Amino acid sequence: MFVGDRRCVARHVLTNASDWSQELPRIRLVGFHSATSSNPDVLYLRSSWKKSESKPADTLCMRSGLLGIMLADAEGSCPFVEDSFSRFPSQSNIYGLCQAGEDALLAATLKGKVVCFRYQDLQRKIRPVAKEVQFTYIPVDAEIVSIDAFNKSAPNRGLVVGITFIKDSGDKATPFLNIYCEYEPGSEFNLESIAQSCLNLELQFTPFQLYHTELQYEGGHRETVFLLSGHDQRIHLYKENASLHQFEEQPVERFFPELKDLPSNVLWMNILSIDGGRRLTAFGCQNGCVGLALVNQRGPEILQSWRLQQDSPISTVLLFPLKVAVQNTNTDEDQRDHVMEYNLLVSSTIEMAVVYRDVERCGVSRPVCLAGSDQCDAVLCALLIDLDFDGQLEVLLGTYGLDLLCYKFQQPTGSTEGRFQLMWRRSFKSPLLSIIYLDLTGDGLKELAILTIKGLHILQHSLNSTTDLVLQRLANRVAKLSTSPDLQPITKQDTEHTEQ
Repeated sequence: MFVGDRRCVARHVLTNASDWSQELPRIRLVGFHSATSSNPDVLYLRSSWKKSESKPADTLCMRSGLLGIMLADAEGSCPFVEDSFSRFPSQSNIYGLCQAGEDALLAATLKGKVVCFRYQDLQRKIRPVAKEVQFTYIPVDAEIVSIDAFNKSAPNRGLVVGITFIKDSGDKATPFLNIYCEYEPGSEFNLESIAQSCLNLELQFTPFQLYHTELQYEGGHRETVFLLSGHDQRIHLYKENASLHQFEEQPVERFFPELKDLPSNVLWMNILSIDGGRRLTAFGCQNGCVGLALVNQRGPEILQSWRLQQDSPISTVLLFPLKVAVQNTNTDEDQRDHVMEYNLLVSSTIEMAVVYRDVERCGVSRPVCLAGSDQCDAVLCALLIDLDFDGQLEVLLGTYGLDLLCYKFQQPTGSTEGRFQLMWRRSFKSPLLSIIYLDLTGDGLKELAILTIKGLHILQHSLNSTTDLVLQRLANRVAKLSTSPDLQPITKQDTEHTEQ
């Protein structure tokens, strides 16, 4: 089987869903799974395999042999060390992990369980604790599809949790969206209380990604809403009705005109607010279509929009800013001028991950491929974070082929364009589904949470390398201050001040 054959079979699986269960175990693209027994033509992303089949590691070796290519080891080493691992009773999926508040995670398993993970002070030590949260109105036979949570926009207070699931009643599978929010003063952030305060909404479509974003109104007022994609080729918006203490569905085109008339089922969406009261909106579809729009939020009004087509389902789209050095004669990086540009990362189930540079000005006309990202099986998740504390975001890709890849942007030099270079890779024992970067321990240094098929890994920055970095930067700062001609000794400054 060659790469071209895989693409053909992928299209065949998507267009002829009745054969998906026979074709997919041999291909191992991303694990498309029938969402409902009554809707076999509806598919959502899920990494899985049957117990009787070979494990993912075996599949990866087989695939690598067929391709005849192995990803070369990156020069650098991973700056993280594993602090803890929590095994879950059943597997999750790419929509199954979210941040809840400042220092907690919620992980949803396919068998209807939701686990809260946080660090707690136990016996004078900070220890990881994973505890199941009993969210009401989720049947024991339910299969959770997606989960998300957000803190309400100021001046409102409270944590809101959304969970989509499918209840299988034998002859009929019914999808639901549960929204949990506590209005009792003093309990707005108490997860146990929130889990008992539920708004249960029956859906007429199979849900995919549950996502939250912030609306900006005239006068500076802000409000956070849920966006939910579904198999009906629509995005559904759920907005809080404060007077009734509940969430209601509103027409998405009223607030997000760029999300109307979609070409296919949206598997992933991402929205980024930028200067001038504008936003960038990106979405990736099951048919390989990627949409991008520049919108004036005060209208809202679409200023520009772009579409592009890939050959396989889109697993992730992420918008992110990047400081880029301006081409000039100054070779000193610290002395060169920089401009801010906004970029779009797109990953798919077969093809190489791509970053579209400066989309605000150039749309999708400046693609930069992430070399080697197609050699570790499907990319299932991605994240943009500043790992080395230099003010620039690095690209993290989590793959079904067990690898976490890190790419760093290399500034343009002379006639050479800027590019993304693979810095390091780290292997795990099971496919990676989701990645989140947050401060779980409350020490000011964020942890990397990685959800895999087997459970949740927590990685921490190496304290030795981080300490060395802090000392080095302090030394550099002292050296610059000591050579600055604008500085005067404190005693001299005090003397001059006294003479005045």
